[in-house]
Amino acid sequence: MVFWGSQGLGRAIFRLTPPAPGRKASLMDKITAALRANRIVRAAMRHCALAGWAPVAQMPLPDSHRPDIIALTDDGSFVAIEVKSSAEDYLSDEKWQVYRDWCDQLYFAVDLDFPHEILPGDVGILVTDRLEVEVVREAPYMRLSPPRRRALLHRFAVLAAGRLAALQDPDAAREVNAALKLE
Repeated sequence: MVFWGSQGLGRAIFRLTPPAPGRKASLMDKITAALRANRIVRAAMRHCALAGWAPVAQMPLPDSHRPDIIALTDDGSFVAIEVKSSAEDYLSDEKWQVYRDWCDQLYFAVDLDFPHEILPGDVGILVTDRLEVEVVREAPYMRLSPPRRRALLHRFAVLAAGRLAALQDPDAAREVNAALKLE
């Protein structure tokens, strides 16, 4: 893995090179990809919060898929955001297409190095640079049916409230999780 830095706006910028064609990703490559994805998630979550939305990471949908972020907007819409840390990450994952059935808008969040041209034209694109986000393309609006919206809103509320309660009382959360594992 190669790193090179450049000074820009008073900070160092590091770019990663992918493994050579035909070479499997090493453990270090995987760790770096996870850190890169985490940085994109953090920026996208911040973008949602600054837009007045309520973002939740890794919310299990009724079909058991988990978009990276689901956000409830100020007008009651649901936005799904799928994070892609590299072209390989995008090309090896087709489960994101299922998310269209569970949101009003679908975005990909990527970093500056991601090749936008490989993303489908019918999704929004958020490009992150550290904690900054630029909306490069707005996602088309696809209205959820009222029963699906109701089910999603209930799931969203229960998950968000449970996570908040776990922050307030971690011991109770551990007890509940232990009890659920016994059943």
